[in-house]
Amino acid sequence: MCQIARAWRVEIIALPVQTSNTNRPCRGPDVTAAKLPAECQSKDDVRVEIDRIDQALLTLFAERHGYVTRMAEIKTDPHEAFDPVRIEAVITKVRRLSLELDLDEDQAELIWRTLISWNINYEKGIIAARKRAR
Repeated sequence: MCQIARAWRVEIIALPVQTSNTNRPCRGPDVTAAKLPAECQSKDDVRVEIDRIDQALLTLFAERHGYVTRMAEIKTDPHEAFDPVRIEAVITKVRRLSLELDLDEDQAELIWRTLISWNINYEKGIIAARKRAR
């Protein structure tokens, strides 16, 4: 049985991002000038593309972190940080999108559960610190 590999090219538009620990916007990398995997002729070519993608991912994580920080500022009780219904809705969406992108949905779920767990602890810390400061 032969599988056809899909070539995905995602354009990420670099927008100013306010990160949670700075007062300056962060500009993302230009990720539009990418080679497709099949266009890479050497390990160095592949590594350049992986490094470019890693930088774009970090930029997106920084943007996401800004929203997580804002959520922690809005919430009033540390227990609000853990929302099992929301968590499962996010995981369901991640698994569905992973399948659409021909990614391993179990691996994507593991990554997102780790990210969510970290965000819950981060939010709880911010909320608890704010309550102690009152």
